[in-house]
Amino acid sequence: MSGIKESLGAAMQIDGALASALVDIQSGMHLGATANGFNAELAGAGNSDVVRAELRAMLAMGLRDQIEDILVTLGTQYHLIRLIGSKLFLYLALDRAQANLALARYKLGEIAGELKL
Repeated sequence: MSGIKESLGAAMQIDGALASALVDIQSGMHLGATANGFNAELAGAGNSDVVRAELRAMLAMGLRDQIEDILVTLGTQYHLIRLIGSKLFLYLALDRAQANLALARYKLGEIAGELKL
């Protein structure tokens, strides 16, 4: 089991990591963030809108399921959003040229599973 600081540090050890944050879905506020020249707080807050939009879409479609993760693919980056329960998510920004997406998703899932608040 890892705390917030340890979990975010572990996320930053993933190949290609640019930023990581633990974010409250409803408010967009971060409980912790770390980055290398990247505004993790702003990115986390913005991506809370993405999560809420997906949850609204699922509700409108009558889907009774849970989001495991969300991937946003940009030209030079991957943005991974890994939900933790119904209130929080781990956010990870990756440099596409340096990242292994499959391994990053696996490792972020492990980190999320070990996070203890």
